[in-house]
Amino acid sequence: MNLCIFCKILQGTAESSIIYQDNLVTAFMDYQPINPGHLLVIPNLHAAYLADLHPETGAHMFTIAQKLAQGIRDSDLRCEGINLFLADGEAAMQEVFHVHLHVIPRCADDGFGLTFPQRYFTRPSRTNLDAAADSIKNAI
Repeated sequence: MNLCIFCKILQGTAESSIIYQDNLVTAFMDYQPINPGHLLVIPNLHAAYLADLHPETGAHMFTIAQKLAQGIRDSDLRCEGINLFLADGEAAMQEVFHVHLHVIPRCADDGFGLTFPQRYFTRPSRTNLDAAADSIKNAI
């Protein structure tokens, strides 16, 4: 079985700049950063999708991301804000199928952003929102 690049980093067979590691998660610098300081927090056990991730580990990923975001703000790196981004599935722009949480330092003029489709600017009816809410409630 071919290991994903993040599993190789965890095994020490791929290069990385590790910032933090404990028994549940590891954080390291993104090798293709949006801005200096862009890092990833990953679970130490392979989980391709959020549904595969143990809830305790997922919660811990966000706790560590919060700590590291403050570290970025307190560092010498330029940082006017922080984005946390987690893509779950190919349609959501996931490229490495090992759950990972991006911690991205942001500056007003960094050129990075999200593009909204035209339909975003038309608010759905309360009926449509309630129907979506009911669908999700019924699924859980």
